[in-house]
Amino acid sequence: MIANKTIYISDANCVTPLGFDLEANWKALVKGQSGIQFQEKYGNLSSIYASIIEDEKLNESFLKVSNENTFTKLEKMLILALHPIINKNKVTEKSVLILSTTKGNISLLENQELPIEEAQLATLAKKINTFFGFKTEPIVVSNACVSGVLAVSVAKRMIQFGAYENAFVIAGDEISEFVLSGFNSFQAMSSLPCAPYDESRNGVTLGEAAAAVYISSEKPTENAVAIIGDGAINDANHISGPSRTGEGLFKSIESAFKDANISKDKLDYISAHGTATLYNDEMEATAFSRSHIDTVAINSLKGYYGHTLGASGLLEIVIGLQSVYNEELLASKGFKNSGVSIPIAILKENRKKEIKYFLKTASGFGGCNTAILFEKIN
Repeated sequence: MIANKTIYISDANCVTPLGFDLEANWKALVKGQSGIQFQEKYGNLSSIYASIIEDEKLNESFLKVSNENTFTKLEKMLILALHPIINKNKVTEKSVLILSTTKGNISLLENQELPIEEAQLATLAKKINTFFGFKTEPIVVSNACVSGVLAVSVAKRMIQFGAYENAFVIAGDEISEFVLSGFNSFQAMSSLPCAPYDESRNGVTLGEAAAAVYISSEKPTENAVAIIGDGAINDANHISGPSRTGEGLFKSIESAFKDANISKDKLDYISAHGTATLYNDEMEATAFSRSHIDTVAINSLKGYYGHTLGASGLLEIVIGLQSVYNEELLASKGFKNSGVSIPIAILKENRKKEIKYFLKTASGFGGCNTAILFEKIN
C-alpha cells in the first residue's frame, strides 16, 4: 500500500459524432469542426441543436467488433471506445472497470415490457464488464456532470492504495427525450449551438459520446502523463444552480494543487467545464480568479461536442491529453467576446504551445465540483 506512488493515464480513445476513434476526432477538432447539428425533430421536441451519433454509422463500426445484436446504442458506444485499449493492455485478475455515466440506459424505461433493472447503472456496468472478461466487479461513478473526471480520481486512489493494479475507465451518455425535456424545462437549452463564455450565450447544447482511458502505476514508454493531484468538493449550493462565489470549484482547485505540491505559476492550460449557461460560466471565471489562475490559457470543448453529461469530463481529459502530446491548444469554439464579468484567458484560436502541466475542472448539479492536475513526464 503506497499512497504516494505515481499513477499514469494513457491509451485514450473516444467515440463521438466527429469520429469513432481518437485520431479522427483530433483531426476534426484542429479543423474547427463541430458535431452539433440542427435537429428538426427529436421525440416531442422540435427545432433544437444537439450533437448526435448516427445510428447507421455506429452499427457499421460495431459489426467490426461484435455481431451480437443485444446491445443498446450506449453500450455499443462504450464497447467501441474501450475495445482498442483492451487490445493493447491485458486485463488481469486485479484489473477493474470503472463506468462513469449520469443517465446510462435511461431510454430503456420507455419500453414498459422490460424490467426496470435493465435500465439500472449496475446492469449496464456488468454487461460491459462481462463483454471484456473482467474478473473483478465493476465500479459505477455517477455524480452528475463531474462523473467522468471523478472516475479518474477514484481510479488513481484505488491503484495507489493497492486495491487494483490498473483501471480501465469508461464514460458515456446518450441523448434521450428524458434528458432533453429536463434541460428544456429549466429553459437552459440554447437556441443556437452553445457559445461558452461568450456574451451572446444563452444555454447548453446537449450531446452524446463515449470515452475510455487506461490508468496504472506502470510508466508508459511514450506519451507518459501522470495524474499528480485531484480534489472534489461539494458546496451543496443548489439542486441545479452553481455557487455565485465558485466556492466548491475554488476549493477543488486548491485541493488539487496541494495534492500535486506544485506552484500555480507552472500551469500551462485549463480545460474547463464551460457549459455556456449564464451562471456556470460566471462561476468558473470567479473560481479561476480566486485561485489566481485566470491568466492561464483556457478553453471549453462544449462548442465542438455539446454537453455530453457524465461523459464530458473524461472526453475532455482525452482531448486535453492530445493537446499535451501534440503541443497544440484548441480554440474555445463559439467564443468571440467575453460574457463573464472577470477576465479569463479564453482561447480564440488554435495555438502551438508546449504543455507540461494541465488542469481539468468540472462542475455539476447539486453543487458537485472536481479538479485534476496532470503532468507530462516525457
